[in-house]
Amino acid sequence: MPSHSPPPPGAGDDARRALIRSVVISRASTSPQRRREALREFLGVTRPDLGGEAAMALAGNVPPLPPELHEKWADMFAARLLETVPADQVALLCDGSPENAASLTLAYLMFLESERMEKQVAADIEANRREHPELAHKGREMVGKALRARSASMRQKAAGYAKAKTARRN
Repeated sequence: MPSHSPPPPGAGDDARRALIRSVVISRASTSPQRRREALREFLGVTRPDLGGEAAMALAGNVPPLPPELHEKWADMFAARLLETVPADQVALLCDGSPENAASLTLAYLMFLESERMEKQVAADIEANRREHPELAHKGREMVGKALRARSASMRQKAAGYAKAKTARRN
C-alpha cells in the first residue's frame, strides 16, 4: 500500500477529509486479479453449489463498480467520521501510519455495513443500472455462462465416473 502523508499540524477538516478519502480509495481499489479472487471466495461461501470453475467464471465476469461510486462512498465516510468523531481522535487516525490507515479502512468497511449505507449502496447501484441498461444484458449473459460452465463440469465428472466404472467391470 502506498504511504499517505499526514496533513500538517493544525490542518483543518479539508486536509483530513482528503487524507481519509485517499486512504479509503487506495485500499478499496485492488487489482483485477485480487478482485476476482475475492469474488470467487465470496461465491464459494455464499453459493457452494456453484463449484470452483463456475464461481471463477462468474467472478471473472462481474463488472467492477464505477470509480465514482467508490469515491462517493469514501466522501460520505469521511464526512460522517469528521461529523461524529472528536477532532483530536481524527487527527490521530490521520497521522499517515500504516496502522491508522488500516484502522480507517476497517472503520470504512463497518460504515459500509451499516443499515443506512446498505440502503445507499443498493440505491446507488440501482441508479447506475438504470443509467447503463446494457449492463443488465451482460449480467444475464454472465449468469448463463456460469451455469453452462457448471453444467459442463458436471457432465465431465459424470463421464469420468462412467468411464472408471466401465473399466472396473472389465
